[in-house]
Amino acid sequence: MSNIHHSAAEGYAAMATSYARGRPDYPLQVNDWLRDDLALGKGKVALDLGAGTGKFLAYLRNTEATVIAVEPVPAMLAQLVNLHPGVEARQGSAERIPLADSSVDAVVCAQSFHWFASINALSEIRRILKRGGFLGLIWNIRDERVAWVAALRAIFDPHEGDAPRYYTQLWRRVFPATGFGPLSERCFPHGHTGSPEHVIVDRVLSTSFIAALPAMERDRVSAEVRKLIANVPDLTGRTEVTMPYVTAAFSCQRVD
Repeated sequence: MSNIHHSAAEGYAAMATSYARGRPDYPLQVNDWLRDDLALGKGKVALDLGAGTGKFLAYLRNTEATVIAVEPVPAMLAQLVNLHPGVEARQGSAERIPLADSSVDAVVCAQSFHWFASINALSEIRRILKRGGFLGLIWNIRDERVAWVAALRAIFDPHEGDAPRYYTQLWRRVFPATGFGPLSERCFPHGHTGSPEHVIVDRVLSTSFIAALPAMERDRVSAEVRKLIANVPDLTGRTEVTMPYVTAAFSCQRVD
């Protein structure tokens, strides 16, 4: 756990259940991305790296590839094993992946690569990838073109500290990467539909640096989110709402 950012280690350990409830699944186009861009199918081996509670595992299993999950935070790994008992799951980190050299056809990082975007992690990913294998990076990103979604940023940002986040784009600094081809990108519209408590409140509470807050501060954040919901005409009084997302999917191939 020493290489795991404190926000992830503390926050995800504290709020693994909220993560499983509050995070969206993925759009159907992801199935084509896995097949066409990452060349996954029957007879292939795929690693879900930083697998969390296993939100992405169903999509990997749909390819008929053999799937392995690696997750560093024990509480998240426990949720994953409970929700996906048939998947081979191991504790490990991006810098120390518990797999043999050239043993997988694809490594997929779903909602995770920004946590460990480094030359060391890419070197380790390259080690376990077969030559010609693929690295896939995918994120569900809140669509802040919608005003109330953008307003959530004012609730998130004061608490982020030094936590790595996708939107800063700092993870891109490690590309182009030694031993990998160019990074390609695809984007898909998406949405998470359910009760406001699950798709908005639990989504906020599942954010690592919010989850790591002391209970009283976390309660204040929850109150701010519920106040926002009450003041937005499209949300107030609704039993079902949709949080809009854009799913960004990236891929590159191991070339040597």
